[in-house]
Amino acid sequence: MSLTKTDSNAWWKKGAIYQIYPRSFKDTDNDGVGDLKGITEKLDYLQWLGVDAVWISPIYPSPARDFGYDVTDFTGVDSLFGTLRDFDEMLSEAHARDIKIILDFLPNHSSDEHPWFIASRSSATNPKRDWYTWRAARADGSPPNNWRSLNDLETPGSAWIWDEATGQYFLATFSPFQPELNWRNPEVRESMLAAMRFWLERGVDGFRLDMLDFLGKDAKLRDEPPETAAADDYPTTAKYHLNQPETHAYIREMRRLVHSYSGRVLVGEVLYYLEPEQFGAYYGNAAEGKGLDLPFNFGLMFTPLEAAALRAKVDAYDAALGENWPNYNLSNHDMPRLSRHGEATRLIAMLLLTLRGTPFLYYGEELGMTNVEVPRDKQQDSFIVYQTGLTRDAVRTPMQWSAEPHAGFSETEPWLPIADDYQEVNVVMEKQDETSLLWLYKRLLELRRRVPALSVGSYTALDGLPETCFGFLRVSGESEALVLLNFSADGCSAALPSPGWRVTLSTSDKRDDAEGYIDLAPFEGVILQRD
Repeated sequence: MSLTKTDSNAWWKKGAIYQIYPRSFKDTDNDGVGDLKGITEKLDYLQWLGVDAVWISPIYPSPARDFGYDVTDFTGVDSLFGTLRDFDEMLSEAHARDIKIILDFLPNHSSDEHPWFIASRSSATNPKRDWYTWRAARADGSPPNNWRSLNDLETPGSAWIWDEATGQYFLATFSPFQPELNWRNPEVRESMLAAMRFWLERGVDGFRLDMLDFLGKDAKLRDEPPETAAADDYPTTAKYHLNQPETHAYIREMRRLVHSYSGRVLVGEVLYYLEPEQFGAYYGNAAEGKGLDLPFNFGLMFTPLEAAALRAKVDAYDAALGENWPNYNLSNHDMPRLSRHGEATRLIAMLLLTLRGTPFLYYGEELGMTNVEVPRDKQQDSFIVYQTGLTRDAVRTPMQWSAEPHAGFSETEPWLPIADDYQEVNVVMEKQDETSLLWLYKRLLELRRRVPALSVGSYTALDGLPETCFGFLRVSGESEALVLLNFSADGCSAALPSPGWRVTLSTSDKRDDAEGYIDLAPFEGVILQRD
């Protein structure tokens, strides 16, 4: 694949994006919850670490039944996090350090306490009635169709919520308190674009769009076929509930707005199920600027930690994109932390930061923070994290800054418990130890910035390696980098594709180079460059 000079210089292609869950990053007013001033306070740390942009989970006014993903004002800041002035100061200080700010934006639904929905719900004739999806019951009083809620996957119920006052159902796929906006209504689209414009005018560098594939629903609200409706993985194969053609028209409207401002990026969350060939529809035609810059790719999140499986997934994805730009997400505010991989955690860090494409890092992964089993009496969330059986609280515990009480996050008891290992796993301790995971992340990020092959270079998988080894070559002009990753508890010996390579960085101790081949320790990864 070749990139034009303009394309290859886009900051979001060369850079790494760091996700902050603001409730848990840094508390400055000692209410036990993180805030915008806390992010501002820690920008020097993020600059030292070497990230290029920060994606901030929702900060809008909200009843917080889904912790900000239920919005009551798309152009405000919840007082829990501070004020618009605090936001502007954070943005200014981030830009002064050459760090971009990406806001989470939620186009699919609002809170049922949003003024729009309160008006919509007030009567069947209210001017905002059609801003949400309302339908009459079937003749027997049952919901309008068989679409399922995602709120309770073990005993899935209807995605429709009965409203006694007006005698109709409204659509709420995710939770009863998250009614879904009707994007077929041009007034809704214009209002959402106006909210995005509000933040763009303040200077934000882009948006991460939440649950984007649900914007378009079947115009006739047809029942899902029996095999789809009953599927364990509903709605990944749904025909009518999501992934409708008009969704891409809505994306084009948002893209036109966002790209009318210089240097902005549009990231979109689509469900975790997409196969490589399905990404094309969400990118659209890159040359014509029709789609997202980066539809989230979660493919590796659910791939076995085996060399052959990882290579197959990366190869298929990379080949399917054409001129579009890849990206990788291995953890986030809904999914388990990378420390679940145990002794392979360092190897996973190298994989994420050396593949062709934009990497997304979740706060605390650079320290090796763990999934925390929060006691029932301290749980805040009700959703279950995939693979862990724990609520999402497990992956949202406070950032571990130091060995001080409450891990230096706050001077009072935090909203969620601190992990038991915080006295050893924290920024202060790991900064002092150059063999720590934190320093590995810092060196990987520095290398990405310094070596064009690792930021914008091509990707070619290597054949002829041991079955436990995944290796690939990255090339950009005269810049070359070779990455070898051993996904095994046993060592292996890998032949180098040509002479003249030297080890630049290893996930294990400093080691000597070898001619013609290299011995890899268990779960070791190395980056090599030409002499």
